[in-house]
Amino acid sequence: MTNLLGSETWSRCSVHLSDPLSKSYELSYKRTESMPLSPFAGNYKPKFLPPSSMPDTVQVFTMDVLNEDVNDGNQGTQMDALGHFGHLDKPWDGKTELDMSKATFFGGFKGTEVKPSPNSPLLKLGIETVPPIITSAVLIDIKKYINNGVAMSAGEYVSVADFDLALKKSSLADRGVLPGDAVLIYTGWSDNYQDPDESKIYYSMAPGISYELAQHLASKKVVAVGLDTPYVDAVADPNVPIKLSKGTPKNMVFPIHHYFLTQVGVHTLENFNLKKLALDSVELSCVMILPLMVEGSSASSLRPVAIGRARS
Repeated sequence: MTNLLGSETWSRCSVHLSDPLSKSYELSYKRTESMPLSPFAGNYKPKFLPPSSMPDTVQVFTMDVLNEDVNDGNQGTQMDALGHFGHLDKPWDGKTELDMSKATFFGGFKGTEVKPSPNSPLLKLGIETVPPIITSAVLIDIKKYINNGVAMSAGEYVSVADFDLALKKSSLADRGVLPGDAVLIYTGWSDNYQDPDESKIYYSMAPGISYELAQHLASKKVVAVGLDTPYVDAVADPNVPIKLSKGTPKNMVFPIHHYFLTQVGVHTLENFNLKKLALDSVELSCVMILPLMVEGSSASSLRPVAIGRARS
């Protein structure tokens, strides 16, 4: 879908960039050792080195490093590369060695083309293949328009009906969603984001979007979908199971990731800080999302920015 980016999506941005009443909104969280951490990405422990200098110079410099085995790309505000997910012909039994020749990735690439050995980088579909995403962003405020100001609960999913009703109630009813848009969905789950993360709730479960809504958004040819949650998928409280949304494929833990990344080429945006954007009712903005050029990586940390006019 990023093939749709270009002069048309940039021209939509120019309206917001030239509006003297527009403001800049940070859509990322600060990256700290005490922030909520992904259970799949290891610890995140910055180490700040002593100041240094060189003999016979007048310069002092400072540096820092991250701990060994940290996954930086999948921590904090981030986006996934298309190579982050592949699809197997049949479920893996968890006992035998994973056979990548049986995996298929976006565009029909076989697993052996994308990741030919266990320790190789992604040779296809890595994060360095994602262009800068500079386009119009549509904010869909589910907390406000569907839940009467109450945040969504873990395991709940935004349906097509929810999305369309929220859009109808917003200032974007006539405009709708255009090809090349980025769609940002505010659920209110970010009320659970704490730093330091004492409750440990944020990453343990979350609301998400339904499989049918993922298909609906893909039919609109959006380039990216982001939520104020750690996953675009709904993850229920294990003590309060919720039935999967209609049409969800079997044998998948993250079916929305599967659909977006392996079937239709829509990028997933996670841990987006949408609260201020929602409070100011900035329902249409110019968004700038620039992943790092890390060759062969499956994800990238981000500092996305939205520029638009407050409506409240």
